[in-house]
Amino acid sequence: MPQKALLSVSDKTGIVEFAKGLREYGFEIISSGGTASVLKESGLEVTEVSEVTNFPEILDGRVKTLHPKIHGGILYQKAKHEEDIEEHALPQLDLVVVNLYPFENVIQEDHDLEEAIENIDIGGVALLRAAAKNHERVGVVTDKEDYDVVLKELETNG
Repeated sequence: MPQKALLSVSDKTGIVEFAKGLREYGFEIISSGGTASVLKESGLEVTEVSEVTNFPEILDGRVKTLHPKIHGGILYQKAKHEEDIEEHALPQLDLVVVNLYPFENVIQEDHDLEEAIENIDIGGVALLRAAAKNHERVGVVTDKEDYDVVLKELETNG
């Protein structure tokens, strides 16, 4: 079974090259919203989060990754949750790649309250916390500066 990476980034810098590198190492790419669009436009094969969850993005994109199939796919422990994995067809996620909305930048610039509120990241934070909770099995990448380091690690250690 190929490893799966969930990519959901606000800053798209370097994400196409990183995703291509992950594909070279056999990863299936699962992505949402704008990240999925950028990756597809580059010619990459991408499974959209909505295809995994069988549930669309809703509320103007406010809810994309907040779903039991996504969080279950990050949080499961193989030895303890095998039955749940099979019963609910959880997508065994191995790598979570997230950088958060630029809230800090937005509030320092001349933006109104509504725009600031829309830049409070909920789903990204939840993904990062879930991956951190299951850090023994799930890798986490939050900084675009680490993309090359991760690919080199995959080259060296698989």
